[in-house]
This record gives sequence, C-alpha cells and structure tokens, in this order.
Amino acid sequence: MVSPVEPIKYLNRESGKIETEQVYGEGFLRWAYGNPLGKLALHSFVKRPFFSKWYGKRMNQPKTTEKIAPFLETYGLSEDDFEKKPDEFTSFNDFFYRKLKPEARPLADSPIVLPADGRHLGFAKASEIESVFVKGQKFDVAGLLGDSELAKKYQDGPLLLSRLCPVDYHRFHFPCSGTPSETRLVNGPLFSVSPLALRQRLSYLWENKRTITELVTENHGTVICMEIGATCVGSIHQTFTPGQAVQKGDEKGYFAFGGSSTLLLFEPGTVTLSSDLLESSAKVMELYAKIGTPAGE
Repeated sequence: MVSPVEPIKYLNRESGKIETEQVYGEGFLRWAYGNPLGKLALHSFVKRPFFSKWYGKRMNQPKTTEKIAPFLETYGLSEDDFEKKPDEFTSFNDFFYRKLKPEARPLADSPIVLPADGRHLGFAKASEIESVFVKGQKFDVAGLLGDSELAKKYQDGPLLLSRLCPVDYHRFHFPCSGTPSETRLVNGPLFSVSPLALRQRLSYLWENKRTITELVTENHGTVICMEIGATCVGSIHQTFTPGQAVQKGDEKGYFAFGGSSTLLLFEPGTVTLSSDLLESSAKVMELYAKIGTPAGE
C-alpha cells in the first residue's frame, strides 16, 4: 500500500529514469487531504467551484506576471518552446495556458498519440483495472461517463488517464483524426487530482466537474475524450468546432490555472496501448511523456 504522504514518483519516458515530482502547492495539498482541519476546509469551501473561480480571477490580474520568472526558475521550464516570450504574457493565467511553437511537440507516426504533456496511466481493459495510484482502486466507467448505458460500450476497452501538473503545458489535443461531437458537461465539485488526494479516493475523478466529447474515427471506433477539472482550475475551455473534422494532434482546448487531467476511453478491440505505458501502469507507476508521442496502435 502506498502511503498518501509518500513522494510522487514516475518513470520518465525520455530519460528512462524514475524521477520524483516537484509538487506545486505541496504543503497546502498535504494539509487539505491529510490534516483533520484541512479536510474540514476542503469540504467546506476548497472543493466548491466558487473557490476555484475566485483563485482563477486572482491569476488573471496583471500583477501576477511577477510570478512567472520565479516559476520558470524553480521548475526549470524551457522558454525556447513558448510561442510568446515570458515578458509578453499579460497575467500568470495567460502564461499558464500558453501556446507552444509547433516544432516543440512533433507528432509521431503512431496512429494514436498522447493528448497532453503529463504523467500517464494506461490499461488494456477498463473493467479489469485493479490498481490506480494504490492497490485495490478501480475506475467506475459508468460514474466517469454519467451514463450507465454508454459505459457498457467502453468498460472492456482500453483506458488512458493523463495527469497534468501546474508546471506542464496545459493545452490538450486530439489523439487521432476524426469528427468530434458537441461537448457534454457533467457538473460537480473540484477536488485535487494530485496522487496525494487520489491515493485516498480515486472517485474524485468521477465526482469532479468534467467534459465529454465523442470523437468518431474511421479506424478506431468512437473515442471518448474527457477533461476533468480540479481545485483551482477556473474553467475548461474547448477551442475546436463540433462536427468539423480534426486531424491527429489538433488542439482540442485548454485548462485555466491548476493541475488537471484528461481521460480517453476506447471501444474494445480498436486500440492497443503502447507497451511501456501498459508495463509502467501495471506497476502502479505513471509514465511521463509529451503530447504527440506514441500512445497506441
């Protein structure tokens, strides 16, 4: 059993090494999810949408640009990848959902690519998942989709969870080509999606506010593309046009301030997830990799 207070470790696909995550706001997270007084505050107001909306407005203020340089230095981000220079951002939120230069995230030849930068977990069969962050935790596919009938179509197919930290690039993209539907909102609270919280209660993922889009593809069935909100994520913005065909790697949308997650569900028999993703996930170890790199075939 992994203790909620243990450091968060992940396998870096690029380096092949196990690394320890630098957690933005770690002290607050440990207090809110591990201290009795913190849990009282969590359920009283931290999980409430108004708290995240208030925090998001703070991060939109021009004076928050002074936070950008220290953030870059602390987390070692490469500004060479940014479409805008650090001094061109109008607020910390503007920096947070920054765009990158196209060449910063080249697309792999793989038919299915990762939809976001982040730490990923992948499973061959959603209904047989036995361990997520800690042993014994399973996904509730019906809970995730808010639709028990739709869940029957996906419960025996592959599932890919991508967790974005505050330090990550916060735009999410389509994993393959197809035609996207209108996006459906399933409202809910905004708990943290950090492993520090999810080790205690995985169901935050299907209790939280989330958005669901069905991507109809030629070769991979209909792919469920989901975005999951979290504490201090002011909003989930969709930037695509429903009903208009998209190409693999096209931008789908972005998260405003805060760490969050995307989740993909595939119909059975349509996709085989990448072997390194399946192997690390079987060991309850997230795989760090960037958008556009292979996710499956």
